Amino acid sequence: MLVLGVGGVGAWVYNDLDDNITSADVDGKLGTDRPVNLSPGSKNILVVGSDSRDGANAKYGKDLTTMQSDTLMVMHIPANREWATVVSFPRDSWVEISACDKGDGTASGLHHAKINEAFAIGGAGGEVAGAAACTIRTVEDNTGLRIDHFMSVDFQGFKGMVNALDGIEVCPEEAIHDEKARLDLEAGCQTVKDEKALGYVRTRYSVGDGSDIGRIGRQQEFMEALAKKAQSKLADPSALYGFMQSATKSLTTDEDLAGIDQLYDLASEVKGVPSERLTFLTVPNYPREADVPTDRANIVWQYPQAADLFTSLSKDQEVDKKQLQARAKNDLVYASDVRVQVLNGTGVTGRAAAVAEKLREAGFTVTSTGNAPQTSDDTTVAYPQGLDKQAKVLVSRLPDTKAAQTADAAAGVVTLVVGTDLDLDDLR
Repeated sequence: MLVLGVGGVGAWVYNDLDDNITSADVDGKLGTDRPVNLSPGSKNILVVGSDSRDGANAKYGKDLTTMQSDTLMVMHIPANREWATVVSFPRDSWVEISACDKGDGTASGLHHAKINEAFAIGGAGGEVAGAAACTIRTVEDNTGLRIDHFMSVDFQGFKGMVNALDGIEVCPEEAIHDEKARLDLEAGCQTVKDEKALGYVRTRYSVGDGSDIGRIGRQQEFMEALAKKAQSKLADPSALYGFMQSATKSLTTDEDLAGIDQLYDLASEVKGVPSERLTFLTVPNYPREADVPTDRANIVWQYPQAADLFTSLSKDQEVDKKQLQARAKNDLVYASDVRVQVLNGTGVTGRAAAVAEKLREAGFTVTSTGNAPQTSDDTTVAYPQGLDKQAKVLVSRLPDTKAAQTADAAAGVVTLVVGTDLDLDDLR
């Protein structure tokens, strides 16, 4: 993302850096069952901050034997190039990990885990292409967004970019002492570079509430500051060259984006986006403990707000950050507070039980299962007065399904009648 932000400045200076960029062929690993691009001309770019522990990165954790992703974002660039939105996915997001080729001769099956596990699973054979492909499949399956490109940047490249700008100013409100992030930082405004810059965006447990959400906020603030400083400082050819050396040496992209010319072309399209219309968001979420009391380590995405966010981007519609945050705060309904009655309208034995199991995995409270009075092609959701918010949470997990308040709806529950149109794999 940072390469895109400054790529329009003096492209002639770094044409010789083209060979630094590593490409990875992911097309053959993604399959054909992918989301449809609903907004031709727009682009979704998956950005992964990779903390591989090879080489100079080994000091951050030699006990890790798999490829790791420390940061996961999707940058949406609209067809009109007048705005851009960056969505962060907390790495503790509890989602369904797609079935993936592990790159070591074996394959993984569908299962639930932290979202960053997809990178490790796909990269079990040591190849970034596999790690990126599994991450793309998982993000697409959970969001419905079509991913057009990916970028992976490692620790050392991040530090080099910060150093080329002579550091970035941060203003922590409290002192931070984090052995895992290798960071000792006093409170107050100061310029950080080298290990301190990396430690600042990686620190988690020793500041604030210790959550991944807090860390994402610091990362977004840091990146905004870095982008602004880059725009003002990189008119200097020597600073630009140092910045791009670090960026390109640590950068792996898909084959269509692997090259200075390709990055410059994309940067030329977006460099006119005003700073006030470059929006950083985090997927609305809440602690999974609210749905599963024994899980204090993960978060789940908040619906219908998360689904509305993904739908807006897939339709190339700009998202109002303040409005999204207000809805997430004021209209919070836990999945466990949605009591669902599942009825089988397909005529296929066991269909209601299969859907009920998927809903339980998503945190819903399934009160009962049974057969609908008649078969139906269409999946429907009915609810009594007073359960409209709960119904919205449920339908946001079901593709192309609407909820309706009915006078004869069962009291105290939202009734889901499963039609033949519902594909279990499409249930978020």
